[in-house]
Amino acid sequence: MGISYKTVKIEGFGTYEEKKSRFLGYSRHTESEEEVNAFLTEIRKKYYDASHHCYAFVSGKNGETARSSDDREPSGTAGHPILSVIQKAGLTDTTVIVVRYFGGTLLGTGGLVRSYTKAAQEALRASLVIEKYEAEMLTVVLDYSLYGTVQAFLAAEKMDPASSEFTDVVTIRLPVPLEEASGITAKLTDLTQGRAKIERNEKHLWLEKTSEISL
Repeated sequence: MGISYKTVKIEGFGTYEEKKSRFLGYSRHTESEEEVNAFLTEIRKKYYDASHHCYAFVSGKNGETARSSDDREPSGTAGHPILSVIQKAGLTDTTVIVVRYFGGTLLGTGGLVRSYTKAAQEALRASLVIEKYEAEMLTVVLDYSLYGTVQAFLAAEKMDPASSEFTDVVTIRLPVPLEEASGITAKLTDLTQGRAKIERNEKHLWLEKTSEISL
């Protein structure tokens, strides 16, 4: 069974305002605490005059590492709500930072939780999210007489070859999700009545596709 996970590919920015307090949310793909710290340093420098710079991040293919910071906000009112948004979206290798400019009116626990949650959600809504999945490369070698049939099958399955080479035979390099490799190999074998030569590469790779998230 292959591994798959969702992450931010292109960072997003979103804002939320409550009782004149402004909350600026940023998201970014990060794979290590060093990258998280560099992102945080960048945002702190850009918004040096802000009241708070709260954040959370999740990393690891299974989301096994998670951290958050309230940055002097009341405990549990900032970092944890941001972390909850990331985890509810099913994301990993992702950091969200929310910058707050105090508007002069105390928001209370509920107001803070709501505001940091909303700003984090807006940042992720503006992000490009992808799903990365483990894949295997199939090399399919066939006669020209079989090419049209195989091409129609791939189109119907919405599968795009990585390359197609036309010499005395047609050689197609086809990336497929790891868990589908055996099934696709069997279908191509049946479709060509065993006349296609299909090789499976034992070295796996990672592919990606755009993905939706729930917030």
